[in-house]
Amino acid sequence: MGWQAEGPAGAAGAAVLRRAPLKRRDLRPDDLAVRVDYCGVCHTDLHAVRAREAGGAGGDPLPLVPGHEFTGVVTETGPEVAGFRVGDPVAVGNIVDSCGECAMCRAGQENFCHAFPTLTYGGTDRLDGTATLGAYSREYVVRERFAYVLPAGLDPAAAAPLLCAGITVWEPLHALGAGPGTRVAVAGLGGLGHLAVKLSVALGADTTVITRSRKKADDARRLGAQGVVVSTDPEQTAAARDRFDIVVDTISAPHDLGPYLRLVAMDGTLSHVGHLGPVTVETLDLLVGRKKLSSAGSGGSRATAAMLAFCAEHDVAADIELLPSARVNEALDRLARNDVRYRFVLDMSDLG
Repeated sequence: MGWQAEGPAGAAGAAVLRRAPLKRRDLRPDDLAVRVDYCGVCHTDLHAVRAREAGGAGGDPLPLVPGHEFTGVVTETGPEVAGFRVGDPVAVGNIVDSCGECAMCRAGQENFCHAFPTLTYGGTDRLDGTATLGAYSREYVVRERFAYVLPAGLDPAAAAPLLCAGITVWEPLHALGAGPGTRVAVAGLGGLGHLAVKLSVALGADTTVITRSRKKADDARRLGAQGVVVSTDPEQTAAARDRFDIVVDTISAPHDLGPYLRLVAMDGTLSHVGHLGPVTVETLDLLVGRKKLSSAGSGGSRATAAMLAFCAEHDVAADIELLPSARVNEALDRLARNDVRYRFVLDMSDLG
């Protein structure tokens, strides 16, 4: 069973998912069957449900079951599975297959697969061509290579968002060398941003939150940030000019990158991970200070495993509001209003 979008979106594009039986593939030799216990609710899920269209002019709507950051327990294994046994706790993210042959896949960066990775939902299975259906469901079947051991000590509900939001901010922080002696700023304090703050602090970086809201200053410090810059305060932004070695921009809406680039220190980097869409950049904002603009998306198998181990060691997990999966439409509607601190997670046990 799972929660599936059926037919056109509701009035005014409102997210509407209905409980429906789902068919999973028979296990292949390297597959795991997973009982899904907890699944995070991502902005990508909201966009997918509200933007879905019929599969061609006059065609039937494509099946859509969201959910791509989840934890659960292995219930069955294929005959070639070596790293998992029935009963093992497991975590799965937003990539469930890749070509396995290109330079990126060989480097463990399947998220940059030259043939494009197979996504946990809304993708196309590389063997049988069927649409992948996500983890707003009670079970999932996944290749062993794209399942991860859930370390002991991580709460499985609070760990679920690490598999998308967490790895999305871990990759740039790790790649850009965040750590002791590094000044990191996180723009936006939401699902991505609050995990970026926690990870930056755990890595040992001097961490600041950039926010439009003065009300989030207390939350920022509770999460471990040493400083707060209110982006609507000209005096504060002027004082922070050229201050940060790394700025991780987690803001999900379209926005001007210029003010954030001006906060980057000489030879520093703005990593733009929140909004996946066109941006316009003034060359002078890069030129003055030899600043760099980068991005990142999800993570490969090596980085994901390393992040989970790091989070277990440093007690890093998401701040969540746990809801029964039957309240999924409420979660999506509240997410659209930014009415969550900081990640919804669905408890899938009510699906049986």
